[in-house]
Amino acid sequence: MGILGWIVFGLVIGALAKLLMPGKDPGGIIVTMLLGIVGSVLGGFLGQTLGLYGPGDAAGFVMSLLGAILLLVIYRMATGNRRTITT
Repeated sequence: MGILGWIVFGLVIGALAKLLMPGKDPGGIIVTMLLGIVGSVLGGFLGQTLGLYGPGDAAGFVMSLLGAILLLVIYRMATGNRRTITT
């Protein structure tokens, strides 16, 4: 799959991750979808590198979704308690 395919696939995975983890994200839907792209690429690459599945296998979808959810959880933990201070 080419880089454009990973981007489109990541957008879909990011939207699914957002549906599976509802709530208010600090960055909104755009950041969530960008995290989906990164999670998709990292999860897919990691699974193929470890030899868990080959290119085009259905397990790639699951690994990509898990990668996106993991990044979304990390992002929420890192930015969840931030408050803006106005003077």
